[in-house]
Amino acid sequence: MAWALKLPLADEVIESGLVQDFDASLSGIGQELGAGAYSMSDVLALPIFKQEESNLPPDSDNKILPFQYVLCAATSPAVKLHDETLTYLNQGQSYEIRMLDNRKMGELPEITGKMVKSIIRVVFHDRRLQYTEHQQLEGWRWNRPGDRILDLDIPMSVGIVDPRANPTQLNTVEFLWDPSKRTSAFIQVHCISTEFTMRKHGGEKGVPFRIQIDTFKENEAGEYTEHLHSASCQIKVFKPKGADRKQKTDREKMEKRAPQEKEKYQPSYETTILTECSPWPEVTYVNNSPSPGFGSTHNSFPVTEGNGSPNHQPEPVAQVADNLLPTATPQESQQWLHRNRFSPFCRLFTNFSGSDLLKLTREDVIQICGPADGIRLFNALKGRVVRPRLTIYVCQESQHAREQQHKHENGDGTGNTFFVYHAIYLEELTAVELTEKIAQLFNISPRQISQIFKQGPTGIHVLVSDEMIQNFQDEVCFVLDTMKAETSDGYHIILK
Repeated sequence: MAWALKLPLADEVIESGLVQDFDASLSGIGQELGAGAYSMSDVLALPIFKQEESNLPPDSDNKILPFQYVLCAATSPAVKLHDETLTYLNQGQSYEIRMLDNRKMGELPEITGKMVKSIIRVVFHDRRLQYTEHQQLEGWRWNRPGDRILDLDIPMSVGIVDPRANPTQLNTVEFLWDPSKRTSAFIQVHCISTEFTMRKHGGEKGVPFRIQIDTFKENEAGEYTEHLHSASCQIKVFKPKGADRKQKTDREKMEKRAPQEKEKYQPSYETTILTECSPWPEVTYVNNSPSPGFGSTHNSFPVTEGNGSPNHQPEPVAQVADNLLPTATPQESQQWLHRNRFSPFCRLFTNFSGSDLLKLTREDVIQICGPADGIRLFNALKGRVVRPRLTIYVCQESQHAREQQHKHENGDGTGNTFFVYHAIYLEELTAVELTEKIAQLFNISPRQISQIFKQGPTGIHVLVSDEMIQNFQDEVCFVLDTMKAETSDGYHIILK
């Protein structure tokens, strides 16, 4: 019985020693951290709580962002806890972005009662595509003439003022808004994620994009150049209704996972909160002259009483030819292969300099890369430019009239004046293509051009058809005149 009493006694001694050691190990912790050091905001900063951040009282020690942007589209449930949210969008569908004033009382008083400018962009998420963004967007422009990557749905939007779209920035829109009033911008994304992936064997995985919003306030000169806030989110764009199917597929996959696995993934939220990011570096056109406004016909395609002519617009800047030089190093050759969509063959040409690649014959390249890619690589190496099927030259009626008047006023009949023509290159030889190219030349929407006529004998107006264009002589010259359409807000183009 005495032996039975010794064990509890020993246990008490051991337990007492452990308690003293544990107390000693904790001593000083409170003094080091301070009574107020622990804050619930540290926990709320974790990615799993970011979506609910707006519903919780902010910690006074944390920086309060002046604005918050909410994309009204559900996030994917197949995103891990510590990863950034991913949102699926349908091509061409209007999605609301709520522009919310998140300032504390007395913060940024200089913008109270004033407008701010926000610029919305759709950009590449992958750094690899960011490096070749110009080439990627130019290729998209070539395949989709007259289309834009990003548009504002003006009738649906609320509170936006002076919406504008720069013709040279297909992926950018901008507008003014008053933070004190309800503001919602409805956007439409017209490109899909698989348009920028390498075509191999079908079922390619689409690339992610980013929606980024940069907001600026007005400076003393009245220009919106002082940066206030930037935020962005990750998206993927599918063909119509494809985003709904993808969301459903992700949800069904998550439902089949074990409970322990589900805990590693974020839940799907009804809206997407854009998170703070660095301002977009390429904002050079913010200080430039105003961009053409949406639906403002007088800014983009003015017409005088009776017949008129479009305002002169600068020629679109031609893309610089990306020819491989013989002096290129192996590293520069690898970069050239990436830029020109020959990434699958980079490993085969690891140690090839520019001169090495340029020495390859057509048969050599076809044997290495196969017939299709081999011919494409050979043509790219030789810098071969595909000639258009038809080239026509156009000049504005208003310029002819000015030059003629100048000759008459000076009594000069020697004809020493000259007219500036613009070249239009046609590949499909259709009236639709000609309409798009003329619209692109004058930076207007093709929908603003109702019909195109050719002035025939005795001044009659003959409707231009596909067959007529196919019978145009190469490098034919026309003078463009415009006439207001009687039944719509568009205009007729007359080729003289």
